[in-house]
Amino acid sequence: MDVRAAYEQWLKDFAADADTVADLKAIADKPAEMEDRFYTELSFGTAGMRGVLGAGTNRMNRYNVRRATKGLAQYLKQDPENAKRGVAIGYDSRNFSAEFAKDTALVLCAEGVPAYLFDALRPVPLLSYAVRHLNCAAGVVVTASHNPPQYNGYKVYGDDGAQVGPEAADAITGYIRALNYLDCVPMDEAAAKAAGLLHIIGDKEVDDDYMAQEKTLTIQPDMLRRMGGKLSIVYTPLHGSGNVPVRRILKELGIENLAVVTEQEKPDGNFSTLHCAPNPENPEAFELAIKLADKVGANVIFATDPDCDRLGVAVRGKDGAFHLLTGNQIGCVLLHYILSTLKKQGRLPANGAACKSIVSTSLANRICEDFGVQMYETLTGFKFIGEKIQQFQDSGSNTFLFGFEESYGFLSSTFVRDKDGVNASLLVTEVAAACEEEGITLYDRVQEIFAKYGFFVEKVISTTLPGKDGLTRMKEIMAGLRTDPPKEIAGMKVTAVRDYLKGTRISESGCEPTGLPASDVLYFELERGNWVCVRPSGTEPKIKLYVNSNAKEKADAEALNEALCKASQALVK
Repeated sequence: MDVRAAYEQWLKDFAADADTVADLKAIADKPAEMEDRFYTELSFGTAGMRGVLGAGTNRMNRYNVRRATKGLAQYLKQDPENAKRGVAIGYDSRNFSAEFAKDTALVLCAEGVPAYLFDALRPVPLLSYAVRHLNCAAGVVVTASHNPPQYNGYKVYGDDGAQVGPEAADAITGYIRALNYLDCVPMDEAAAKAAGLLHIIGDKEVDDDYMAQEKTLTIQPDMLRRMGGKLSIVYTPLHGSGNVPVRRILKELGIENLAVVTEQEKPDGNFSTLHCAPNPENPEAFELAIKLADKVGANVIFATDPDCDRLGVAVRGKDGAFHLLTGNQIGCVLLHYILSTLKKQGRLPANGAACKSIVSTSLANRICEDFGVQMYETLTGFKFIGEKIQQFQDSGSNTFLFGFEESYGFLSSTFVRDKDGVNASLLVTEVAAACEEEGITLYDRVQEIFAKYGFFVEKVISTTLPGKDGLTRMKEIMAGLRTDPPKEIAGMKVTAVRDYLKGTRISESGCEPTGLPASDVLYFELERGNWVCVRPSGTEPKIKLYVNSNAKEKADAEALNEALCKASQALVK
């Protein structure tokens, strides 16, 4: 792409947009910034679009949103009757989310596709539910999830309520690329309403049904009611969309002592109380919550990210300090609770199944083996877990019990097809109540699981490679590892190499298929169930290393993980 020509074209095309013109003129003498904004177009994939806010082809702005939306509309109109079912649209608290969501709705209306737009911010899982509940052809959420405040994004969902898969994403991309920005014009709002194309969803039309369904996910409702008044919990929505639904579900289930971090209660696209990204993986995100927990005497804290699809948990240990659980630890605590409780109740189905991503802990596999439940592994991205749920229902082969990803995404329902922070909040509260009744803490429960199944240590290392050169470097790294894979890592023999791009698993016994869709991921199996996985991020200019180790003793697992991390980082330099 001719960067200067693209820049000048935008100045010409959007001359009537004073904000866009001012933003572009501010970089007139900044060639590096100009190149980053115009050297390519913002990519559209299975996770939709995500990028830094600003003017340019490689930035999140209303023109990219409008173009993507018209491309989506044309994709849907391949089947005109299907397109008449419309598109549900939600958004979170990020800057310009509401504006982008309205643009999305009105461009759809201009294309004759009905739009069902929520009247205020809502969590991702509620949008996923709404797509199915309203029988829509698709869904859109305007969000950048847990990214820093300068980001926003655009996620597309299929009629099953899960994010679109690779085939649909490629087809939508084809329609988008063929469009001129100036041809993607929204309909007048009043005209769209008068034509019966724009429908505004109020707080009763979908929310109440979603909440009623969420309540069915409690496994021991009597115990929760009995112990609800004895728990003390602190919650922070981190300025996002979880504030209303998380508080509502816990109140309606009998949790009386829920303290909310007032400084982080209201929507704020700048996330002004945070010194880090609004990500519940970050210990810094819990600073205000820990102060409040110490003040009110709470032993459990949880936080949801801006679109409320992820949940982070901190629990007080015997030392009186709070310990942030990893996504893998939360997932395994919830998985163990669900399976063990259903078994005690005599309700564990013979064809029970759980799902996790390939980069999530192998501890979950051991837990499933112990309870005779099959674990299915998927590629990274909760859409693949959503696909498995649909496959189970279509074939009747399995009963879905739980799914999770190490990146703090959890789900125990089938009526939502994406990770669900409301669902996870309910489950963590129920586990905390069960532990309270036993006279132990959530932290104790984690240690019990380790003591039984072995100590598992996981670490994710992200290396940022920004700009045009970064994308080239990522490709070079993956190509190099694919051509010349390591024979050992930190002195541990590589027993098998899974290349998900080629769809092969090669070991001493030969070559076999991975059974999963093609993806640019390399997975090195090591001795004694340890492993290292390398993949480029699908939403950020990063290459990610996932390092998993296990041993009978905690110190041994940690030492091994440290050695594997150092050796793995050397592989991608």
